[in-house]
Amino acid sequence: MRCLGIDWGERRIGLSYGDDLGVAVPLPAAIEKTPAERLRHIVAEATGRRVTDLVVGYPYNMDGSVGFKAREVDAFIETLEAELPLPVHRVDERLSSRTAMEHLPRRRDDELRRSGKIDSMAACVILQDFLNQRLPPPPPPDV
Repeated sequence: MRCLGIDWGERRIGLSYGDDLGVAVPLPAAIEKTPAERLRHIVAEATGRRVTDLVVGYPYNMDGSVGFKAREVDAFIETLEAELPLPVHRVDERLSSRTAMEHLPRRRDDELRRSGKIDSMAACVILQDFLNQRLPPPPPPDV
């Protein structure tokens, strides 16, 4: 299994990669000016890495319901599926950006946001959650 983790946003799309080793790593975010350019960036990453699964952060409301943002992500997923006919896994992304910021050095937030680093770290959190649930735990070390 080779997965592309995706944290969708209207202007920036965070990306991460993980495989059967079970470790998600950040990739450069899709921060191009237009949605079509961002989609091409995602397709290039997925194709170049021979991705088998797409793992998309799904923004449930805090009460677990599906709201406006989740419907926007559904529309993005439809567009993505038209370009990449791969299985798509929706993963609860509540608080993923906050968790991602805990893993980044303290700097000006606007600089981190523009670069897409926060978004790609959020994609890592999302993908790592998915991998942790899907892959068997490693065997205990020999003692």
